[in-house]
Order: sequence, then structure tokens, then C-alpha cells
Amino acid sequence: MSMKRLTTGAALAAGALAATALAFAPSAAAVTPTTATVTASCGIFGGGAATLTATQSGTSSTLTLTSSAITAPLALSANSITSTLTMANSTGSARVFSGTVNPAMAAGDPVTVGPLPGTVASGDSLDFHGGSLKMVIFGVTVTCTSSAAQSPGPFVMS
Repeated sequence: MSMKRLTTGAALAAGALAATALAFAPSAAAVTPTTATVTASCGIFGGGAATLTATQSGTSSTLTLTSSAITAPLALSANSITSTLTMANSTGSARVFSGTVNPAMAAGDPVTVGPLPGTVASGDSLDFHGGSLKMVIFGVTVTCTSSAAQSPGPFVMS
């Protein structure tokens, strides 16, 4: 084997390893914080502490709400809740996250909706306080609201 072939082969192998390392490198969170706590009042579903989890990739974002204080009033099958989560945006228009994504829940189980997709812009500052979560279940609309800002603060999109 010639030295030129060996050098070319080594360079190709090094390039392939570098590309593989980039493909498996963890991506930095674009939104901060990635989780926040809110206190929500949801009518027949109850009320109390809930956790919002956010992800962002460019202008696409998802939000998930989970709560052991807010419970399903009856058994619900997977993807049976039509949810619309509206987040107040202190830097512009409110942002809406919607979809029909939820796990199956027995009556009394903790409620989880999402991840609900939505569009955001760099610099958006999103807070559940001033927004709402509307869930449509078997034609009945349940609305959740909050009387206080989320903690530790709004989701800031980069």
C-alpha cells in the first residue's frame, strides 16, 4: 500500500469519525427554562400544581402539561383530548400550541396533554399566566387558567 493511499484513507476515516461525533453530540436547549411550574384551575378536572415542559428547534416548539393535582374525571383513551394551550407572550402576540396528544388515562389519573406543537419566534417570552389550556373531551370544553406567573419564570425562546 502506498503512503498516499494510507494518508488519504486515514483522512477519510478521521472525517467520518468527526461527522459521527457531530451527529451524536447533544443539542443545546434553545428555550430557557425547559420546565416551569404553574398553579392551574381546571373546573371539573380540579386544580393545583402542574408542570409545563418546553422544547424548541428553530421556530418550532412543543409544550407538555402534566399534573397529579388535575385529574381525569372519567377514563380517556389515548389521543382523545383536543387541547389548545395559549401562552401569553410579553414580547408580542400570544402563542398557541394545539393538538390531540395524550396518554390513556383511567378516571382519577393525573392529566397529561402534549407534546403540543406550536410556532415561536426568537425572543418570545411565554407564560401560562394570562393564557389558558382548553381541553375538549367528548364535546365538553374544560378551561384551565392560572392566577399567578409560572415559576421560575417565562419560557424565553432563542
